[in-house]
Amino acid sequence: MPEPSATQIGQQLSSKSVDLGNSQSGVSVDSWKVRRVSSFKVIVVLPAYNEQENLPGLLDNLAEALGDASLDFEIVVVDDGSSDSTPDILGEQGTQLPLRVQRHERNQGLGATIRDGLHFANQIAGPKDVVLTMDADETHTPGLILRMVRMIKEGHDVVIASRYQPGARVIGLSWHRRVISYVASGLMRLLFPTPGVRDYTCGYRAYRGEVLSRAIAAYGDRFVDQEGFQCMVDILLKLRQMPNVVIGEVPMILRYDLKKGESKMRILRTARKTLQLLAKRKLGIQ
Repeated sequence: MPEPSATQIGQQLSSKSVDLGNSQSGVSVDSWKVRRVSSFKVIVVLPAYNEQENLPGLLDNLAEALGDASLDFEIVVVDDGSSDSTPDILGEQGTQLPLRVQRHERNQGLGATIRDGLHFANQIAGPKDVVLTMDADETHTPGLILRMVRMIKEGHDVVIASRYQPGARVIGLSWHRRVISYVASGLMRLLFPTPGVRDYTCGYRAYRGEVLSRAIAAYGDRFVDQEGFQCMVDILLKLRQMPNVVIGEVPMILRYDLKKGESKMRILRTARKTLQLLAKRKLGIQ
């Protein structure tokens, strides 16, 4: 039996429709501001640092994917002290989309950006809402959100877009980055086996609003206390310790070929920090 299309999934998730207009982003402003179109909201958290080349396309694709599925949504962008035109782009897009912007005066790194984005999303999310995090560089395709939301509604509490599930593909990533990622995945599965999880580092995730709220209440400021890319690993290690949290994965197509600009990840530094984190957590050090 063929899998349902993204549009069919959206129709199953919502019984109402939204009008699409001819605004600059392709979506009517009034359709987002006047009425709810589903019984829950999808809140997308985007950490952004100097993403002037990637943000316009990503925001348009988000509006298209979620609008076509008749899902009520908000986008939360945490601008981590960008020095390019990112703030101007966000100001322009804010007149077209349900967009909220949090800004750091100086660059603080991915950890602080994810922390502030999740804490803000938790303030505006209800228990039935879905909070997503994804990269702002167009490597994570918004079309996958529909399947991730569907899995949350089917009973998962956390859904990870995985590079290691059957059907996943990685396009445009160098071979040595692939090898490092694969070895890291194997090490984490060995040290911290978690049912349903193969990809511990991907930042493309969906969280049930109730579970995110419970995690932040349990850990407080410690929920996200890693400064760099290893923060995504640490979030997962903390969630796996919570009772009755069901974590699953969906295969993703990582489109690194769509990314414009240089990577902000420093591979050796990230690897060293991640290994230090794994050692601390294995020894029970907080």
